[in-house]
Amino acid sequence: MNKNKTTYLFLLLCFLPLWSWAQDILPEPLMPRNEMKNTEEVTPRFHLRFLQEVPVNDSLLFLFKNTQENRILNEEYLFPLFEKLCNRNAPVRIVHIGDSHVRGHVFSVTARRELERVFGCRAVFPDSITYRTSAKARETGEAGLVYHAIGINGATTVQFTSEERLQEIADLKPDLIILSFGTNESHNKRYNSTEHRQQMDALLTLLYQRCPNTLVMLTTPPGSYIRQTRRRRVINQRTPLVVNTLLKFAEERQLPVWDLYDIAGGKERACLNWKNGRYMQRDQVHYTYNGYHLQGTLLAEAIIKAFNRYVAN
Repeated sequence: MNKNKTTYLFLLLCFLPLWSWAQDILPEPLMPRNEMKNTEEVTPRFHLRFLQEVPVNDSLLFLFKNTQENRILNEEYLFPLFEKLCNRNAPVRIVHIGDSHVRGHVFSVTARRELERVFGCRAVFPDSITYRTSAKARETGEAGLVYHAIGINGATTVQFTSEERLQEIADLKPDLIILSFGTNESHNKRYNSTEHRQQMDALLTLLYQRCPNTLVMLTTPPGSYIRQTRRRRVINQRTPLVVNTLLKFAEERQLPVWDLYDIAGGKERACLNWKNGRYMQRDQVHYTYNGYHLQGTLLAEAIIKAFNRYVAN
């Protein structure tokens, strides 16, 4: 009897429809990164014409001490930019220029990707960006956000007053220029606030001459250490002087400013917060990938928060 049952079951299984063997659906193949960019990330999380506020995270680490709210000072000067974004009838271009922090293509590119995720990225091709490539966006011709980045290792504002650099920026037709300088100025043992202000004023004047309808926003340096002896580094005490110069200059020239230095802990804690979190490289001037990624995320979040306040007004 057992032998007959076994034979019966064998024959039954042989003649079952083939679909009964495939009840577990095979997963769909993963889309290449570029295709995902074109199908998912290009669509904004909301429709800008309806002026809806955007949900935004707060990525400032709770382990950081003596922090301030991550927001842009004088943010109302950015409202014309947000109005253009909401119109959705042309590309809105941001050009982020600066020193090695920008040149590393992590800080600025992280901010770019986060803003594209919110405002959409149909205006640019989804190119991969590495340290060896340019961080200028290739435009598609469609409306949306375009975020270019140009950095020079060791740069101060003076390096961007040359004819070549000014033309490079003007050719991108920016609606907003973000200036991220200050680290190299702070490493000058003869740092002079008056001279620094004159250099900033010269660059701003030249930018306005080339791009008369452009908004300009400043950022402050994140902080760094300087070498005291061969084996010992100490916190650079000139950074607060540079930050104070930038904040006063922004107030006088009516510029928005993202004060990363004080947001992340200021004179008392900024460097210690970054160092203790292992976000600094061994030279304690530059930052790790995670450090720059966090800074770029914070910049994007500050811009989104400013946009939300524009919507609320």
